[in-house]
Amino acid sequence: MDRKFKKRRYIDGFDGIRTLAVVGVILYHLMPYNIQGGYLGVPIFFVLSGYLITDLLNQEMQQNGRIDILAFYKRRVKRLYPGLVTMVLVTVAYITLFQRELLTNIRQIMITNFVYVYNWFQVIHRESYFDRFGPQSPFTHLWSLSIEGQFYLFWPLLLTFLWVVVRRKQPIFDVIFVGAFVSAILMALLYKEGQDPSRVYYGTDTRMFSILLGAALSILWPSTSLKKKLPSIAKHTLNLAGIISLILIVWMFFNMSGESGLTYHGGMFFFSLLSVILVATVAHPGANMNDLMTNRFFSWLGKRSYGIYLYQYPVMVFYEARVTNIAAHPWMHALFEIIIIVAVSHFSYTYIERPLQHFNYAYTREALLEFFKKNSHYGWKRFWGTGALIIVFLALLGVIQQPGARAVSGTQKLQNTLQKNEQKVAENNKKDSLKTNKKAHAQSKESSSQAQKKVEYKESVGSKVSTNGSLSETMKKKAQSLNITAVGDSVLADGSVKLQDIFPQMYIDAKVGRQMSDAIAVLQGLANSGKLADSVLLSIGTNGPFTHEQLKSIMDIVGSRRKVYWINTHVPTRRWQDQVNESLSSASKEYPNLKIIDWYTYSKDHADWFYDDNVHPNEYGLNYYSTYIAKSILK
Repeated sequence: MDRKFKKRRYIDGFDGIRTLAVVGVILYHLMPYNIQGGYLGVPIFFVLSGYLITDLLNQEMQQNGRIDILAFYKRRVKRLYPGLVTMVLVTVAYITLFQRELLTNIRQIMITNFVYVYNWFQVIHRESYFDRFGPQSPFTHLWSLSIEGQFYLFWPLLLTFLWVVVRRKQPIFDVIFVGAFVSAILMALLYKEGQDPSRVYYGTDTRMFSILLGAALSILWPSTSLKKKLPSIAKHTLNLAGIISLILIVWMFFNMSGESGLTYHGGMFFFSLLSVILVATVAHPGANMNDLMTNRFFSWLGKRSYGIYLYQYPVMVFYEARVTNIAAHPWMHALFEIIIIVAVSHFSYTYIERPLQHFNYAYTREALLEFFKKNSHYGWKRFWGTGALIIVFLALLGVIQQPGARAVSGTQKLQNTLQKNEQKVAENNKKDSLKTNKKAHAQSKESSSQAQKKVEYKESVGSKVSTNGSLSETMKKKAQSLNITAVGDSVLADGSVKLQDIFPQMYIDAKVGRQMSDAIAVLQGLANSGKLADSVLLSIGTNGPFTHEQLKSIMDIVGSRRKVYWINTHVPTRRWQDQVNESLSSASKEYPNLKIIDWYTYSKDHADWFYDDNVHPNEYGLNYYSTYIAKSILK
């Protein structure tokens, strides 16, 4: 018969590490370009999980000679499932009532989360972790829980195999470390410069190294074998290593972008090694790092970090869907969101996670019978039970109605417009493709095509821009022959056909969700193929701010001899609007050939120009959008 293994030492400083990790993640999601490395809180969680779980399993193996795998699964389910299931059901219930456009694929989303394979659902459906403006899913962040769930499922089996076959610690450590290294190599190999790195970011194969590094640490650094008394030099060395790792971790929170190639070519692996050092020094009772990472605030927040992580995205997505002026007071709204997240997670921890973790499910039937008794001893608590039943009913209703879920009319119109524009622009680009390396040929082609398009131009522009004052005859003639290369995001895609009506020689490359990193790659490709005209129109910033280095890369590709027209952003529903516009304003002073088209100031008092998202111009607003941009270029 197995002995119940000794209760392990609770390391208070680990709550401090959890606090550090969850604060980084929350701040990253709220301010992704101020705390551009906050996503690295997840590797900290991974390292800590790998260490704690492996340490626990090793203790059981050493004391009992075997690992009770089913008992381990039961403990994990009781710890994790109540919070996860509650969060998913509450979120789906809210979606059913208030944001029905998010019901798309809701059945698959729920199932894949409950069986911990949601990260692969995201990979298969090409969902971007870094698209800051596209339709936001309140479940995006659950990818990491799926990876941990897969680890919990397979790791006891693999660890048992290693102890039975390999037996000795050093070879077991070597095997685990090699596995971590292979995972990091896969990350580097699968990452493609200039492409959205979400496949690499979500994949179990490319992210497992952080967990395995924590697991490897537990083999050589078991918590129960660490001695409190150390030689002075060893103690100081541990403290110094811990402090340096903590400082570097915080520094990387602010400086390691999730879209940088360095992150995937060893940067995240290095960060995970720093996390290993921090965990090791906090775990050691002979060092002072445990004391440094222990206080009431860290303890309180760390114990609730699971709930905080669970509820962060639903709160942010639902809050930001209701509040449309976030850009006006970004810090105030961020504070409100943090307060709501912490309050909801405290409720979850107090009334759901802890009680159900310790609940004896063998008495479920008796508890349900008591709940429905007329004089039940549950008393007022039955109110919460009734609320839970309503939530379950609404969630099931949403699941049933999934096939009928449709985007709201305004969004559907915008999507239809973008699809039609994409086809039309592709045809125009093919017909009027710029060939700047063969100017003589291009000029002769211009003169022959200009006459054919002039009648069409007069019909389209004459009627379409009348609401905003027509262009002068001089401007019209200039627009007919002006070669322009335009690169942008969905806002440019929205106005692309109108702009090509005015500028028949305009080559447009616009894509929904485009980030600055994507635009750099596109512009470099156009430059290499000789398709960059002397005038370049840019519309980047809707999906998030960018660094000075990224802007410099754009200007270096374009060069100082070309004229650059950059449309600033009108994104009042996102907190980075002002940051983007201020960055562009500053850049215009640095680069004489850069002119900012101030669409924000021109449009900010005209809500009727936009779809419901208050970002993309509607059919009426596109008249103003296209004509204003044309006049700004043709002045």
